[in-house]
Amino acid sequence: MTQPYEAGATEAPDASRFPTLTPAQIARVAGHAARRRFEPGDILIAAGQADPPFLIVTEGLAEVLGRSPRGEEVITIHRAGQFTGELSLIAGHPPFVTVRAVARGEALELTRECLLGLVQVDTELSDILMRAFILRRIGLISRGLGDAVLIGSRHSPDTSRIEAFLSRNGHPYAYLDLDRDSDVQALTDRFQIAARDIPVVICRGELVLKNPTNQQVADCLGLNPELAQGRVHDVVIVGAGPSGLAAAVYAASEGLDVLVLETSAPGGQAGSSSKIENYLGFPTGISGQELAARASTQAQKFGAQLLIAHGARKLTCERRPFAIELDGGQRVLARSIVIATGAAYRKLVVDGLERFEGIGVNYVASFLEGRLCEGEEVVVVGGANSAGQAAVFLAETARRVHVLVRAGGLADTMSRYLIQRIELSPRITLHTRTEIVGLDGSDHLERVRWRDNTTGVVEEHAIGQVFVMTGAVPSTTWLAGCIRLDDKGFVKTGPSLSPDDLAAAQWPLARPPHLLETSVPGVFAVGDVRAGNLKRVAPAVGEGSMAVSFVHQVLHE
Repeated sequence: MTQPYEAGATEAPDASRFPTLTPAQIARVAGHAARRRFEPGDILIAAGQADPPFLIVTEGLAEVLGRSPRGEEVITIHRAGQFTGELSLIAGHPPFVTVRAVARGEALELTRECLLGLVQVDTELSDILMRAFILRRIGLISRGLGDAVLIGSRHSPDTSRIEAFLSRNGHPYAYLDLDRDSDVQALTDRFQIAARDIPVVICRGELVLKNPTNQQVADCLGLNPELAQGRVHDVVIVGAGPSGLAAAVYAASEGLDVLVLETSAPGGQAGSSSKIENYLGFPTGISGQELAARASTQAQKFGAQLLIAHGARKLTCERRPFAIELDGGQRVLARSIVIATGAAYRKLVVDGLERFEGIGVNYVASFLEGRLCEGEEVVVVGGANSAGQAAVFLAETARRVHVLVRAGGLADTMSRYLIQRIELSPRITLHTRTEIVGLDGSDHLERVRWRDNTTGVVEEHAIGQVFVMTGAVPSTTWLAGCIRLDDKGFVKTGPSLSPDDLAAAQWPLARPPHLLETSVPGVFAVGDVRAGNLKRVAPAVGEGSMAVSFVHQVLHE
């Protein structure tokens, strides 16, 4: 399982994961907390509990228990000065662990709302708590201690889908392979699971979900907040890529009521990047998933709500507040909207492509996919930075990486540092003016055929993993009839809106649209979905943060 913060990170020393607060630090909390006495055996926090408290043990002992397919495991024992919680507390999700008193004692008890207020105003405590929460989540993931068990097969595309969904949302889970794990039979017998039911998610040790949708998994695990009927948010951000998350961080930190909608997991197209090395402030690079995880935690720390696996189906923009209809039929209301739905990689025009998606054809090259390629030959299709990053990353473990581009080279589409790494790597072979023409296999991809368009020669190779990172198709179908788009489907904003566009949209204001504003006042577009965007992480983050300044202006109009 991939880890959401440090790729390949190991569990941190106890001093970092389980620090002991000083008397002065505890005193700063005490004024906001209730005192809670406990006896041996008392359950202080139950796994799956709604609205769990944040506890600082002041005397006595409390053990923390995690769940795995093997049963309960003791994670640690909190002593005086130590505190409970991990990232689920910040996000408002049910806890994965149970906290049980071992010896008589007392604890300071705070609600989640009080905790969020504390980490927003007390810099010292914020650093200690947030670092511990992040490292504890990494520890849970590395040990598979969570509230989900996934039973599946490496030859099942739906298993890959669910595993990717859990992993990219940083959710701890245990994975049992129907074809490899000896422990799986006892579990399938216990829950009466047949092979035809695979993949199966066992949620909180009780509920069995047979080949569930991502939304069903998210709802069962409590990943989403309850939406208050009729609540009007200051800003709804649609999409949790770098631009959407940047908008969420700035808007929430400035006191706005923020709701973020995401169809899958934070990160967007950038989340598929195994290592981004040209983003300011990260000289050794950072994975797209890690960047997204940090940003989503940061936004939630300031109070932003994040709704996972709920995409936007339709925007109603004729009246205020705006209404967004979600995939599940719910509606959310907003005084302003930031469109950050990004763009998806363009699919190859090859017969049978859909048959191998998730079982050989991939659109992401993260550590989850990388482990399948160790010692193998793989193909990367595409000539932009994302394809270059994937090729360099996969070459660390793959025996050979074939990079296929239809152009005559990479100079016009890829950063120079990536081109140099590709040229210098003995494991990467660049094939210019070449495209895939065939995919074959039985229950998974086994063979790939590609054609050299210069010579017309077709080659067939025994390759089981293809990574497609070509072009971009904007995610704007839900905006039909509401927002002006360019001829490629990207959202037009600011100066790119012509007088004819504004006349057709019946622009109602004396002022022109703001720089990132669409043809509807109060609706903004940022990142890859916006016409003219530079398709880089840094500009996307800049646009997301800049949009918030315009949101403030619109809210005061």
